[in-house]
Amino acid sequence: MIAGFITKDIENYGLLKMTKKGYDFLEKPYDFLLVRNHDYDAIEEEANAAAAQASGSGDPELFAMLKDLRKKISKKLNLPPFVIFQDPSLSDMALQYPTTISELKFIQGVGEGKAKRYGKEFVELIKLYVEENEIERLQDFVVKSVANKSKIKVGIIQSIDRKISLDDIADSIGIDFKELISEIEVIVNSGTKINIDYYINEILDEERQEEIFDYFRESQDDDIGAALKELGENDYSEEDIRLMRIRFLSEMGN
Repeated sequence: MIAGFITKDIENYGLLKMTKKGYDFLEKPYDFLLVRNHDYDAIEEEANAAAAQASGSGDPELFAMLKDLRKKISKKLNLPPFVIFQDPSLSDMALQYPTTISELKFIQGVGEGKAKRYGKEFVELIKLYVEENEIERLQDFVVKSVANKSKIKVGIIQSIDRKISLDDIADSIGIDFKELISEIEVIVNSGTKINIDYYINEILDEERQEEIFDYFRESQDDDIGAALKELGENDYSEEDIRLMRIRFLSEMGN
């Protein structure tokens, strides 16, 4: 459309039609350049993540205490540590100092479900740490605006409840499959339980599902690269591992 090979007929329900230039292109194809769209939201998120990493995960002493607490709770519940809270969540806690469940649910990768399920001991530790060290938070806890993203996530959850193919869900909201998996990961990481077994059963047999599930049950972290290396890149795709990690986190943690 940008090159003028096709056009949209607005008066006829937006029907796409070939132009003369398009037919000429089919006869004699040639290369042409396009300007790549910039995803400024993604760029900003990457910059923020890099800044957080450079700052040493916020308050390094608090970060270490939160990791110790997570380890203690994971042993008590017999769950891998990453099921409780992932490292980026602990890093954000060490940066933001949430002292209530209400504040904790807005921490990166937490959400209301996980905040209520696992958050009590974490906010108690943070509150005590803030008081003992006389830490003054520079401003009231900032609640990020997530209205549009929340609407998308609600739509994804409703579509999964109706057992719509993940490929069709991605097409319906105009994102690629990997982006959809990322959205579902955010949903599950924040504590919402979802069931994508209907889709996984179509792409992986039961034995292969169990192999990935058992890997995450025994693993101390949920790194996809490490999982692929251990399970075999020739046997599983990155999407296979990510989808099974979603199932594992949803079943074990949510």
